Amino acid sequence: MRVLGVSGSLRRESHNRRLLRAAATLLPPEAELVPFEGLKAIPPFDEDDEAAPAPAVMRWRRSVAEADALLFATPEYNSSIPGQLKNAIDWASRPLATAALRNKPAAVIGASTGMFGAVWAQAELRKALASAGARVIDRELPIALADEAFDEQGMLVSPEQVLELGGILAELATEGARHARDEQMALAPAGRIS
Repeated sequence: MRVLGVSGSLRRESHNRRLLRAAATLLPPEAELVPFEGLKAIPPFDEDDEAAPAPAVMRWRRSVAEADALLFATPEYNSSIPGQLKNAIDWASRPLATAALRNKPAAVIGASTGMFGAVWAQAELRKALASAGARVIDRELPIALADEAFDEQGMLVSPEQVLELGGILAELATEGARHARDEQMALAPAGRIS
């Protein structure tokens, strides 16, 4: 199972990239976290460009479409999600009939250096993803005071947060497996179900 990991932060050594790396170690054995590294290259959404999207948009849509599930880790910018992340969601939500996000299982987690652990940004991101057609898990993992939340190996220090993250990932893997089965059944010739 392929889980696409998307950090809402563009910074190379951001707390949310660390959070995705920590998540990769907690995924069930049948799942693999594949980080998406092209967020910065995606141009602003412009309906005039929909007929011929930029190569970065096509790579993004293809990465989302090829994934069985999506794991987003977002920081909080001014009580909301980073603009570049919202922009990517807008591109993946179009065209509506064949949108890459349509029915895609997704989970949202987040880390910030503040007291609330990007909780508002997580709520905003879940709302944007659901509006774009994704099947979003209704759980959150706010990692507050992120400067102190990880050990030297990049793993979460708090056993409670490790347990909660593991639960979110298990639920995401279950939804991803269900999605993969549904996709296979939709592609199978009529009368042949295996």
